Amino acid sequence: MSKNMKMSGQRPGPGPGPGHGPGRNTGPVQKPKASKETIKRLLKYIAKDKMMLIIVFFCVIFSSATAILGSYLLRPIVNNLATDLSAVSALVKDSADYKACLATGIANLIKGLLVMAGVYLLSVVLTYTQARIMIGVSQRALYTLRRDLYNKIQILPIRFFDERTTGEVMSRFTNDVDAIGEMLNNTITQLISGAITIIGTVIIMFYTNWLLAIITILFVPLMLKAGGTIAGKSRKFYSAQQAAIGALNGYIEETVTGQKVVKVFCHEDKVTEEFSELNDNLRNKQIKAQFFGGIMGPVMGNLGQINYAVIGGIGAILCIVKKVIAIGPLKIVLGGFDIGGVTVFVNYSRQFSRPINEVAMQINTIFSALAGAERVFQVMDMEPEEADRPDAVNMDDIEVKGKVVFENVTFGYNPDKIVLKDLSLYAKPGQKIAFVGSTGAGKTTITNLLNRFYDINKGKITIDDRDIKDYKRDSLRRNIAMVLQDTHLFTGTIRENIRYGRLDATDEEVEEAAKIASAHSFIMRLEDGYDTMIEGDGDNLSQGQRQLLNIARAAISKAPILVLDEATSSVDTRTEKHIEHGMDRIMKNRTTFVIAHRLSTVRNVNAIMVLENGQIIERGTHEDLLAQKGRYHMLYTGMLELD
Repeated sequence: MSKNMKMSGQRPGPGPGPGHGPGRNTGPVQKPKASKETIKRLLKYIAKDKMMLIIVFFCVIFSSATAILGSYLLRPIVNNLATDLSAVSALVKDSADYKACLATGIANLIKGLLVMAGVYLLSVVLTYTQARIMIGVSQRALYTLRRDLYNKIQILPIRFFDERTTGEVMSRFTNDVDAIGEMLNNTITQLISGAITIIGTVIIMFYTNWLLAIITILFVPLMLKAGGTIAGKSRKFYSAQQAAIGALNGYIEETVTGQKVVKVFCHEDKVTEEFSELNDNLRNKQIKAQFFGGIMGPVMGNLGQINYAVIGGIGAILCIVKKVIAIGPLKIVLGGFDIGGVTVFVNYSRQFSRPINEVAMQINTIFSALAGAERVFQVMDMEPEEADRPDAVNMDDIEVKGKVVFENVTFGYNPDKIVLKDLSLYAKPGQKIAFVGSTGAGKTTITNLLNRFYDINKGKITIDDRDIKDYKRDSLRRNIAMVLQDTHLFTGTIRENIRYGRLDATDEEVEEAAKIASAHSFIMRLEDGYDTMIEGDGDNLSQGQRQLLNIARAAISKAPILVLDEATSSVDTRTEKHIEHGMDRIMKNRTTFVIAHRLSTVRNVNAIMVLENGQIIERGTHEDLLAQKGRYHMLYTGMLELD
């Protein structure tokens, strides 16, 4: 068993027959470009809340401004405190002047602290407001993104699902969208806040002391160089991590779904080994991604600490020394700095590096989100099913008789591997046509083409003498009912599952369809009858019961054309009789195509087509083919087995 192999042992419902499908996409995942286009597309999803974003923008501006102002208020507090302490120390302890001076100093300190507290409280309120609003904006954006992605999936061709595992598709809705949400919730506002904080802090630093400001800014290129180097590697590894998560999720989904098959063939050790390979691959990718994403903060933080120490040392010297340097008419004053200014500046130097550190810490979130966004947009940018022709006919508006003709049809899921070769056949209204042949001969492919799950390469397929491309695709499929070997039931009642074949059907029509399908008797034996809840794809029902419900769903559709794809191949003989009775009833007055491995089920059809390597090698009734003593005779008598 190869890695990423379908473990369930089941062919996807309408997908290609075994051996001829397009195959899983197991090639290397392209490295996300994180281009400006991806960022622009993401921003469009939040741009719909323009007024809310404007409020957030102003909240961020004023929140950052108050935080910067609050830090500067420390300068007069420290300077006044130093002055008051100096004055108090010059007075005689316990004297009236001493007490008055001390009281004035305490009052000034309390007043300054209250003003600072008020400014910071305003900053907290503004930060809380913008965070609450931004969460609402981001969640609405994610809602729209998920909706657009889900709607896009509904119009993608069957080929998309045949080439990808369910887990891989689900990963777009879970891991990728969640990564985008994490970025939208916090990172955008942090980027804006960081930019404002940096600009405001630089202005205040130059106002406070130009020399220390220049020294602080000189550290910026070093921080940017270090951050850029780490970010480049982090981006690559986060892209690989997202792809590895999708591959692992797909494998888990497949093996859990096919757990019975795994146990039947005793492949527990094998799937554990393959899971370990995928898990190890994800672990290695995550270690590298998390390492480079994780060291960003410490590296930037340590550079900030070096800057902090340098500023503190030089600032202390400037408080002690004062020197005027004359350069022509220009006089430069070095020193004469106050202790409050040093206190504020070292605080600003840390505040200056803080937004850079925050952005650095968010770099893993940003690249993870951009990688996820590109994976989501890759799906959204895929070509949907070919649009209907402008003059396409709605089959619901005409009386469909059910005459089906294949004229010299050639088709391959891949251009280099042709499945059907110049195939021709016809079915008159109400006739029953059976296809027999080995696996991969092209039986299921014929029904895929009839439904336009795939379009043919050459030739022509007509229904009632009109090319099927001249019909609206959705109306074409409404007029073709299918009963597949692999049943699928949705969570809901039995009544709702039968009604899925025609949503406007009444309860009486649902019960009538169940009777036609020979399902009514077993349904009535259930405790809640037609209101019995089905869960887990019908795990509370037997395989035969699920198939009878599938037949009832086809019966209620009233489609004039019916496809039965190996509908009895996985049930016991007794259940097969019930299913055959149900199928006999729904085939009445319908053009029917039957794909069967059990040749006993096709004896009463109007014509049998024996396929091999995409060509019809024999055709005729059961008796005619037996009389020919050819391949069908060998299959029927057991001289040759169907593979």
